[in-house]
Amino acid sequence: MTTTRFAPSPTGYIHVGNLRTALMNYLIARKSGGTFILRIDDTDPERSKEEYVDAIKQDLEWLGLHWDKVERQSDRLDRYAEAADNLREMGRFYEAFETPTELDLKRKKQLNMGKPPVYDRAALNLSEAEKEALRAERGSGVWRFKLDHERIDWTDGVLGDISIDAASVSDPVLIRGDGQVLYTLASVVDDTEMGVTDVVRGSDHVTNTATQIQIIEALGGTCPRFAHHSLLTGPQGESLSKRLGTLALRDLREQGVQPMALLSLMARLGSSDPVELRSDMAELIDGFDITRFGAAPTKFDEQDLFPLTAKHLQSLPLADVSDAVSGAGVPAELAEPFWAMARENITTLADLKGWWSLCRDGAEPLIADEDQEFIAEAMALLPEGPFDGESWGTWTKAVKEATGRKGKGLFMPLRKALTGMERGPEMAALLPLLQVIRARG
Repeated sequence: MTTTRFAPSPTGYIHVGNLRTALMNYLIARKSGGTFILRIDDTDPERSKEEYVDAIKQDLEWLGLHWDKVERQSDRLDRYAEAADNLREMGRFYEAFETPTELDLKRKKQLNMGKPPVYDRAALNLSEAEKEALRAERGSGVWRFKLDHERIDWTDGVLGDISIDAASVSDPVLIRGDGQVLYTLASVVDDTEMGVTDVVRGSDHVTNTATQIQIIEALGGTCPRFAHHSLLTGPQGESLSKRLGTLALRDLREQGVQPMALLSLMARLGSSDPVELRSDMAELIDGFDITRFGAAPTKFDEQDLFPLTAKHLQSLPLADVSDAVSGAGVPAELAEPFWAMARENITTLADLKGWWSLCRDGAEPLIADEDQEFIAEAMALLPEGPFDGESWGTWTKAVKEATGRKGKGLFMPLRKALTGMERGPEMAALLPLLQVIRARG
């Protein structure tokens, strides 16, 4: 059975980049009838916050990405310690003591010599006495995994066949000097013990994957299928890294973006398939294929979410938006005709308040000097209410016969006089809702 996971760190709010990873793993699990795990990567006690754990769950629930179980890495520290002991026993784990400054100097020296800037394994040559002296001077060192210097190969679900020379990669640090277990080790132990079969993540993890494959094999695990999706850029190809904080899911939600609009975009963005608004999760699941995605950086423009949101809202019945309609102040008896009028003329649900304000309070008329007499004559012909869907046609027919005006010269001045706008909903639907006009009845 397919098992996937989404493993966010609770050090901030999740953003569109995180969502891409979460959604792909979710869709793969659901399409195969498998299991989707929410795994909280909270091994950093200083930066991890419970409020962010709650926020991650809230954001996923808002989107309808329901997990089958939750795991927390902070509950599994004993499993990581056992794995570390196993690696030590097999000679694949060693302690190193270089300071960041010393490592930086080594890298610069290697680059100047035209060599790849990888860790030189100097720590392997330290005697026990030298290690004890360094511990006394600097405290505990970091623990590095000793890579076998051979090629690491796998077939990636997005990138195709990958081959990385392990000699071109530094032995990865798996445990910090303060004892904190890092992602590379924790993820391997979790994926192995939780039976994760498929891992989808960003292409910035390709090198991590190479080292993790060796760690998995060293610990006797089975490697999952890996797929590395492209990274998002801004609409002009610019880096999104500095803006991701402003593209948090809760910020998009606050701006009125609808879940299905966001999911429809992210489920296709970067693939060879066109972005199409889907009506429900089942359609998203059915239409998802990880092999359709490309490796090139993928342009993301949050403005693309708003036409999709508008289109989604147009498809909804009143029952799905009743809270927003009543929240805008619309009386229950007018909710149905109001939504029928407004749905084609909003981008987000927040726009409902403006339309109800127009209906309730009216608007400052826009009347050109040359239309003053025409509007006065037309208003005198306005029949008494109550108004219905036929009232606009009846009225404009009478005005046409009385004034000789027709077409745009007839309808536009009347619209501007009643709404203060040149564009908007069908006047036949809007007229019965204009409270100031209704009061004439």
